[in-house]
Amino acid sequence: MRKNRPKDYDSSLFVAGWREWVALPELGIPAIKAKLDTGARTSSLHTFHLETFMDKGRHMVRFGLHPLQRRKDVEVFCTTEILDQRMTSDSGGKRELRWVIGTSISFGGMTWPIEVNLTNREDMRFRFLLGRTAMEGR
Repeated sequence: MRKNRPKDYDSSLFVAGWREWVALPELGIPAIKAKLDTGARTSSLHTFHLETFMDKGRHMVRFGLHPLQRRKDVEVFCTTEILDQRMTSDSGGKRELRWVIGTSISFGGMTWPIEVNLTNREDMRFRFLLGRTAMEGR
C-alpha cells in the first residue's frame, strides 16, 4: 500500500478517467467509448432509426446505433423494453422528450444496472454519455 494514501482510502474503489471504453452487454455492444460526465444527471446513448412497438403487452423500442466514433459503417441494432419517457435537457439547455431504457454497463471489472435515455448524438464527440446517477456508488 502506498504511504501517502488518506486514512479513509477504500481499496475497492477504482479510478476512471473522463473517457473510458465500456460495454453494454445486454444490448450486444462489446465496446463503446463513453464520456464520464458528473455534470450530466442522466446517461445518453446515440441512436438512429428509433421505433416503438408493443410486444405481448410490453412497450418496446428498436433502434440502431453507431458504436464507434466518426464511423457510420459499423451499425448495431438493438431491441429492448422501454422503462419510461422523460423530458431531458441537453448541454445547451434544449429540452427534449426521450425514451428511457434499462440495461447493464461493464467496465473497471464491474457490471451494474443503469438507465439510459435514447437520442441522436451523431454530432457529438462521444456516442455514449455516462451521467452521474449511473456512477453513484461505483
